[in-house]
Amino acid sequence: MSEETELDQIDARLLRDVFGCFATGVTVVTSLGENRKPVGLVVNSFSSVSLDPPQILWSIGLNSPSREAFCAHDGFAVNIMGAGAKDETMRFCNPAEDKFSGVDWWAGHYGVPVLRSALATLECRTEKRIISGDHEIFIGRVLRVDHQDVAPLLFHRGRFAEMGEAL
Repeated sequence: MSEETELDQIDARLLRDVFGCFATGVTVVTSLGENRKPVGLVVNSFSSVSLDPPQILWSIGLNSPSREAFCAHDGFAVNIMGAGAKDETMRFCNPAEDKFSGVDWWAGHYGVPVLRSALATLECRTEKRIISGDHEIFIGRVLRVDHQDVAPLLFHRGRFAEMGEAL
């Protein structure tokens, strides 16, 4: 170990660096906002919860400008992004007036946006929301799924990556 820190003294930057050591897949979570305008953001805090009933979870920062839309509409889609969709995924990383401009999508269950470039999609209904620390955790019931056989887009140490050779 290169650096050991007591839990009550953890610096936010150090903690972010440690979290970044865990490679994750990349998702774009989408829903509908005011006037049914599509909203979406990149999320790597995504996990399966249960097979029976089928549930997943993801979280959003309490200060995120998109949070209100996800709280107001109980339908959402988790779009698991493929390696070839890095540029499209980047559109959802930063605040923008219209993140969906030029993005190929269709209206799924509840009318929420489903991205055609996703390697897998889970269309969900919010079952529970839990505020913990500076984030709100959404637990969703999976209603519909789809997937294709392509390589995933990954995120590791603050950068997008592609999967290497399988071991």
